[in-house]
Amino acid sequence: MTSSPHRSGGEGDANADKRPRFFDTKTKNICWAKADTVAGRHPERWRKDAAGNIVCKRFFNCLGCLCYEYDHIIPYSKGGESTADNCQILQSRVNRLKSNKDQIDSDKLRGYSCDINFTEKELDIIEMAVYGDVIRPGNQCRCRTIDEMLGKYKAKDNTNACKLP
Repeated sequence: MTSSPHRSGGEGDANADKRPRFFDTKTKNICWAKADTVAGRHPERWRKDAAGNIVCKRFFNCLGCLCYEYDHIIPYSKGGESTADNCQILQSRVNRLKSNKDQIDSDKLRGYSCDINFTEKELDIIEMAVYGDVIRPGNQCRCRTIDEMLGKYKAKDNTNACKLP
């Protein structure tokens, strides 16, 4: 038995499934890029899944409300390929409940979603904790780090600090 992520059967198994089971890095990057952006949030850090849930790029493969997984739109078990056009990001909870179902519309997926709706300020605090700063697209200011707010660090960057909402 191999330890390949493709999980193919043994060489003697004529019925072994040779299709890759998992999405490769390039496919994941394309999948992330095609997901909807979140208004006012940095697109490399935040996206909306197929059900409209906000997810954070750093929270991959965990189980919280901002966590996500890469999902086969047509389930792998039903012949779906591990390709960019068969990939979507889904909040982990939604993906687990979707399981191997296909042809589920976004309203049905939304019914599986976590019930927490984060405020802008809460998302700022989460982004600050995860990335150490908050970046707003198109805005040339930067948000102060926690150490700056506590007076433990003086920024060398002369760019004005944004005000959190």
